[in-house]
Amino acid sequence: MKNPLDGIPLQHAVTGPLDVSYIDIGPKDGDTVILLHGWPYGIHSYGPVASLLAEKNRRIIIPYLRGHGGTISLDDAGRSGQQAAVGADVIELMDVLAIDHAVFAGFDWGGRAACVAAALWPERCVALVSVTGYLIQNIAASAKPLSPVTEAGLWYFFYFATERGRAGLEANRREIARIVWERNSPEWAFTEADLDLAAAAFENPAYVDVVIHSYRHRLGLALGHPLYGALERRLESSPPIGVPTVTLDGGADGNFPATAGHGYAQHFVGTHRHHIVLGAGHNLPQEKPEAFADAVLEAELLAKRERT
Repeated sequence: MKNPLDGIPLQHAVTGPLDVSYIDIGPKDGDTVILLHGWPYGIHSYGPVASLLAEKNRRIIIPYLRGHGGTISLDDAGRSGQQAAVGADVIELMDVLAIDHAVFAGFDWGGRAACVAAALWPERCVALVSVTGYLIQNIAASAKPLSPVTEAGLWYFFYFATERGRAGLEANRREIARIVWERNSPEWAFTEADLDLAAAAFENPAYVDVVIHSYRHRLGLALGHPLYGALERRLESSPPIGVPTVTLDGGADGNFPATAGHGYAQHFVGTHRHHIVLGAGHNLPQEKPEAFADAVLEAELLAKRERT
């Protein structure tokens, strides 16, 4: 089945360290939803979701994250993969596009970008949808080991900490993604065409630099870029998120088991709803698009109720 985003022309916006490549569909006067993809995925994770929301008269913005697709890193700051950078990217894109506020929705890296942007710029965020909950990293606690079964699923964290891992990612971008997809989403019957669409985004010249820096930075193995120093210091305290939020866990996520949301609920100090989506793995928007689109609409409704 053809992905609904395949063949839609990409647009570009220069935001400082990046020339961002993005898709903009739906009515321009509709309420805006910014959909943020994860790693190792791309904008096509949101194909069916975008169609469902556009039918509801929403304006849908789906950018390629830094290091992916047609998003070009214009300087060293654009090659940083740290959490403050991907969060700031959301706000900088909104500024260039003259979007005052929007719903932020994402999974994996995109969920982290959405959480960071919602925590640091709540006035720009109508509501938040985040897969696997509160994703702002506590880098100071990164040396504390997790359970062995969890650590085993995060093999690529440790692989990318080595120069062998950098060389492996350079040489095997598509096949590393395949292994991550299979383990993240053991019940998802993705096709080679699905993988091809995502893998095309990994040919970005900054891809390896951004991915390697992201995983090394979160483990305290690489310094952040000075441009994002002040923002990163604000994230050290695990700032609360006060905007209306819907969190989702995939009931079939192979690396990040579903919870009742209690492990991170304390970070959401506004209205918060949590759902487990049965049969969904880590790439929840592509695997269960109706559930993800419904979560966006639910988050909007929570925000509307708070305003009235």
